[in-house]
Amino acid sequence: MAKSANQKLKLLYLLKILTEQSDEEHCLSAQALIEALAAYDIKAERKSIYDDIAQLTDFGYDIVLVKAKSGGGYYLAGREFELAELKLLVETVQASRFLTVKKSRELIAKIEKLASRSEAGQLQRQVYVANRIKTANESIYYIVDDIHRAIQNNEQISFQYMEWNLDRELVPRKDGKIYRISPWALTCKDENYYLIAHEEESDSIKHFRVDKMGHMQVLEGVARKGAALFERFDIAAYANKTFGMFGGREEIVTLEFENRFIGVVMDRFGREVSVRRKGADHFAVRVRVAVSGQFFGWLTGLGAGARITAPAGVVAEYRAYLNAVLEQYAQPDA
Repeated sequence: MAKSANQKLKLLYLLKILTEQSDEEHCLSAQALIEALAAYDIKAERKSIYDDIAQLTDFGYDIVLVKAKSGGGYYLAGREFELAELKLLVETVQASRFLTVKKSRELIAKIEKLASRSEAGQLQRQVYVANRIKTANESIYYIVDDIHRAIQNNEQISFQYMEWNLDRELVPRKDGKIYRISPWALTCKDENYYLIAHEEESDSIKHFRVDKMGHMQVLEGVARKGAALFERFDIAAYANKTFGMFGGREEIVTLEFENRFIGVVMDRFGREVSVRRKGADHFAVRVRVAVSGQFFGWLTGLGAGARITAPAGVVAEYRAYLNAVLEQYAQPDA
């Protein structure tokens, strides 16, 4: 009887079966492997299974034989990712607002292929993408790739910056102005992806939300500018002082907190922030921040246990910010 076309691929199909169907809790006996190969129209005998397993092991695959009266057999032990690591990757994809629902599902489906079918089932049970807040920009995946290419090739990019209108549509800002900038870094902040770049027009460092960049193009052959500004640029410090990644006037401010907020301050400004004790119940820090409504809003969210003490100008700005908010509630609605 003529051999099937798949017979020459026996070793590859055996590896495929072990990858998809076996794990520490699900071993495959030689007979189970013979039956699984038969589903691909491949004939095998016990001795050939033993020889094939030995060849795969010699090549470097970590295939373990479990000896038991029942439930024994082979399983693929050495995988690139452990199940806990795959769960972490799935959760990261789920939480990434800059990925669309469609792209999130596609990536999770690929991650599942790195596990056995049984373990993939555990990954599927923790997938809740639909109700997460996600970007609507389906092309962001490729925009990020193009930005990386521009950075690697030392080239500028151009794009239109988009904003939402009341019809819930993303439309170009500033009458469709074409932004032309030099990309230097990408960072994730508050579940969004940002490009940090040099803007030649203002000769300054700016940041842009990647999911709001439309009609992006790499300007091939046009060299980046702003190298001097980025020689000692600290992305982490920039992101920490820019609340919600909204820009603002940079100031060194002194903040005083109740001791219970030490964790909040460390999370916000990093472990290197200098902390000074103020009596038994308070501490103070001096930090550089971008003074903006987002900064004031963050501080307000901490309540009476946090306050600005210097400089006086920022204290006055914060007081005006709070008064403007209070004025909206001074009179009952008509």
